[in-house]
Amino acid sequence: MRPVLPLAFAILAAAAAPALAAPACSGSFGMDRDRYSEAEINAYNLDLLRSIGVDVTRAEMWGGCIRVWVRRADGREEMQFYEPSNLRRVE
Repeated sequence: MRPVLPLAFAILAAAAAPALAAPACSGSFGMDRDRYSEAEINAYNLDLLRSIGVDVTRAEMWGGCIRVWVRRADGREEMQFYEPSNLRRVE
C-alpha cells in the first residue's frame, strides 16, 4: 500500500497546480517606462479600465499584467488581472 501513497500525492499536486499558477500576460504596456513614472502608468491604466466600465479602485503593473482591485456589487473588493495590450481580463 505504501507505493500508492506517493502516487496519490503526485496526482493531487498535479491537479492543484493550475489553480496556483499566476496569470500570464504580455507585459506590453502602452506607455514608455523611461518617459513616464510607474505612478503615471498605474493612473493611466486605472482610467482606461474605468472607461470600459470596470469599477477599479486601484491598479498597478504586476508580472506583465495590470493587477486591479475591483469593487463588487456587494461592496467588497476583488483582485483581478488584465492584459495591458487589449484590456482583456485574465483568469
